[in-house]
Amino acid sequence: MSDHRITELSSGVRIVTEAVPSVRSVSLGYWIGTGSRGESDAQAGLSHLIEHLLFKGTAKYRSLEIDQIFDGMGAELNAGTGKETTSVYSRVIDEHLDLAFDVMSDMVFRPALDDVDSEREVILEEIAMYEDDPQDKVFDVLGTAVFGDHPLGRSIIGSADVVAGAPIDAIRAFHDSRYVASNVVIAAAGAVDHDQLVEWASGRVPNGGRSADAPRPSAAPAAHAPRALFERKETEQYHVCLGGTGIARDDERRFALRVLDTIFGGTSSSRLFQEVRERRGLAYSVYSFTAQFSDTGQVGLYVGTRGDNLAPAMEVVARELERLRREPASADELARAKENLKGRVVLSMESTGARMNKLGSALLNDTPLLSVDEVVERIDAVALDTVAELAEELFAVERLSTAGIGPDEDVFRAALGPLSPQPARA
Repeated sequence: MSDHRITELSSGVRIVTEAVPSVRSVSLGYWIGTGSRGESDAQAGLSHLIEHLLFKGTAKYRSLEIDQIFDGMGAELNAGTGKETTSVYSRVIDEHLDLAFDVMSDMVFRPALDDVDSEREVILEEIAMYEDDPQDKVFDVLGTAVFGDHPLGRSIIGSADVVAGAPIDAIRAFHDSRYVASNVVIAAAGAVDHDQLVEWASGRVPNGGRSADAPRPSAAPAAHAPRALFERKETEQYHVCLGGTGIARDDERRFALRVLDTIFGGTSSSRLFQEVRERRGLAYSVYSFTAQFSDTGQVGLYVGTRGDNLAPAMEVVARELERLRREPASADELARAKENLKGRVVLSMESTGARMNKLGSALLNDTPLLSVDEVVERIDAVALDTVAELAEELFAVERLSTAGIGPDEDVFRAALGPLSPQPARA
């Protein structure tokens, strides 16, 4: 990423590229500064709905034609909605980049938004599928426990009522206020000519709208006491998450947090995996996780286990949380976690898709575009005392909320006993 180039057009759209001479493919992505965090309760799910509607055609390209074009190129075309960003991305061979750029630009900036009802039904099916998957849904239950009524606590997929009933005028207004040029980054990595991409964008990106026209993100969530939320569902396992607020994406300690997460539950040799699964057989899936946003973050862990194993599993989790604060890392654990992270960073950079993702998300979120060597240096520089400070600050039991999905709330709450003091019932 040390060879990246950036150009900002008069429209405000930013273009960032990195040439990789050894490949024939190009990963192309459009990064838009909108997601579920920028929605009111009455808009919950519009970001996700619009992401789907981008594929339903434009004035220039019909929906079927878009599918046929990318299938005919042997290319991939996909999109995703997050808490703060939406992305549309593709990977094509270099000779097809012009056509891919034209189609994707039209999708992002000029969607027809006139075949809404069929896609509403698709998303309602997606919501129903999500409701049937407690292993996924428990993370949104935790989000509500940690962030409360703040938009960060809502599911990205949205509300069925909003998706089913949002008027087309409201959907168009939502798109027009957020998909403005200066709220968009176009990123490409691979066999790409930066100047050529800039020339194409100059003629195909609308010259209008500034980021000031787009609604500002919601304020940072207010602090509150930990909560325990439970949803009853007839499942074979109890799905449990513990978590709390973390650090923002521009916090310099983010590299130390990645090291801490790797040690705690991010790998098969991590403490949680070894103690809960390998040594005691109390769960098939157990791991820790982190997420960073513009002004806050989230840390947590997940475990899925049968009712008979829930209490013993939570006892082990409680002990490991206490151990993490008391003994955050041995010298061997620290060295192994650093090497793991460095290896994953270097290996990921062999993918043009990973390079494009880092370019687009970093530029959109105003975080430094670090080279691989710079990232490796930051990881190597992580000190044990910083890891210890983060363990003490973020993983204290008394600041963690709990979320659970399973057949019996009493069994769930009884299993929280070792996690003392217990969060308040919510």
